Amino acid sequence: MREQQFDVPVPEQLGEGLVSIRQGSDLAIDVRLESVHEGILATAEVDATAEGECGRCLIDIALPVRVEFQELFAYHSGEAFEYEVQDDHVDLEPLIRDAAVLALPFQPVCRPDCPGLDPETGQRLADHPELVTPVENDPRWAALAGFTASEDEGADAASDADQQRD
Repeated sequence: MREQQFDVPVPEQLGEGLVSIRQGSDLAIDVRLESVHEGILATAEVDATAEGECGRCLIDIALPVRVEFQELFAYHSGEAFEYEVQDDHVDLEPLIRDAAVLALPFQPVCRPDCPGLDPETGQRLADHPELVTPVENDPRWAALAGFTASEDEGADAASDADQQRD
């Protein structure tokens, strides 16, 4: 077994869209390679920073990206494996690239409650709270405004009902 920790510069941008891991930024890789009967088992944790813009208010953001994966690189055999040991080496680049790109958010936001932009002026609503219009409830739902849900009794209620039936 071998454990290695190293930083690698990103050779090309990882991801498209609103956020991506930029070319030249560093990937912090912590990998463990274990010899097993079928081949080499690679377990890795990768940390990076994705940069881009918020999907709601369009300000620049930087998000931490952390991915973990485990993959078996099989020795050459009659069976078909997705990853194989090539000349006593394993190529982690496709695994790291795929895992990092899949971990990127589809609609990144600067904060979970980001209100976005004002549709008329284009100004950030977080900077101008006076532009936020209150949400009006649909009058058809007014009868339910005072409704409070009952507490879930869980398994105890079901057992009481079963006892009453018996």
